[in-house]
Amino acid sequence: MSSPVTVPSAQGTRISLAAEETRAFGRALGARAQPGTLLALIGPLGAGKTQLAKGVADGLGVRGVVNSPTYVLMNEHPGRLVLFHVDAYRLQTIGEFEDLAAVEAGEDGVVVIEWGTAVTAVLPRDRLEIQFNVEEDDARTLVFTPRGSWMGRPLEEVTGR
Repeated sequence: MSSPVTVPSAQGTRISLAAEETRAFGRALGARAQPGTLLALIGPLGAGKTQLAKGVADGLGVRGVVNSPTYVLMNEHPGRLVLFHVDAYRLQTIGEFEDLAAVEAGEDGVVVIEWGTAVTAVLPRDRLEIQFNVEEDDARTLVFTPRGSWMGRPLEEVTGR
């Protein structure tokens, strides 16, 4: 079960003990998302990045199936705001990411990038990075690192907890 953490900015950690809990964090993020929201998800295979993205989609009111866009690189899902779900795992170059124009498209929507470390060099300053650490007991520690305008926002405002 998650324990509340009080921090002065959107930096902090949350524990997720199950996929549904990870989705709940995502739902909270999606429900609070504004145009231009960019989330860079970082972590190993199977850590829960897609579960969080599914939660963001739920929070945005996206209908339909949201899966990792591993082979198509980016999926677009209409909702309250359009979700641009990117998987940078198979990108060979930063140029391939730039060709997707996900950041530009996301100015009026929400961009969630799985494998965000592959493209951090070209991401805008304003973003929330979420590192997924898999613990021995199979729990996930989600480490939230704010960048740019995310600084100074309470983590409770961002995650709803």
